[in-house]
Amino acid sequence: MTGTAATGSLFPDPPVIAILRGRSAGRFGAVTEVLCEAGVRVVELTLTTPGALEALAGIRAQVPADIVLGMGSVLTKEDVDASVHAGAQCLFTPTYLPEVVARAVEVGVPIVAGAATPTEIFNAYASGASAVKVFPASQLGGPQYLRAVRAPLPEVPLVPTGGVGVRDVAAYLAAGAAAVGLGGPLLGDALDDGGDLHELAARAREVVASSKAAKG
Repeated sequence: MTGTAATGSLFPDPPVIAILRGRSAGRFGAVTEVLCEAGVRVVELTLTTPGALEALAGIRAQVPADIVLGMGSVLTKEDVDASVHAGAQCLFTPTYLPEVVARAVEVGVPIVAGAATPTEIFNAYASGASAVKVFPASQLGGPQYLRAVRAPLPEVPLVPTGGVGVRDVAAYLAAGAAAVGLGGPLLGDALDDGGDLHELAARAREVVASSKAAKG
């Protein structure tokens, strides 16, 4: 059983994914720059945020080439096509949607498919997902749940997201996560007009440091 891409190339160190979801994409560029300067290498924009597709190309031009920019909340084949056309280098879904995974595989873009149960996780990876987003991770049982799932499915790269706090990252990585996705607990109010980018930078540095320590 294999996915579509090696996780090492999909999740560069540190294995942290910053998830940008807000009322608008107006601050996506500024927030992404702060995250990158703090050491975050993977940033997920989200289609539920108005203007996310339009913001992607501009962000690509302003951040280093080694930064991975993805698109999340992908729910349809049309979402796949629009995201790839806008420049997304990987895709994220909240649920396992076979037709969406198939379309991503067809166009050759890595996809991290959302799933909750072991059956969903297995089927998502077997169908071609590069990794599986365990969502919502904190409500499912946190690092203990991840460790339990990995026991019978050690080959599946798991990416816990949903309620993951800044200080939870090390525990998830210790439980075997391939990468960890953080949204609100990392971003705080940074996406709002007047939001505190200095506090965002401090949280991002903490996440990067703890992830590197956890990986040894």
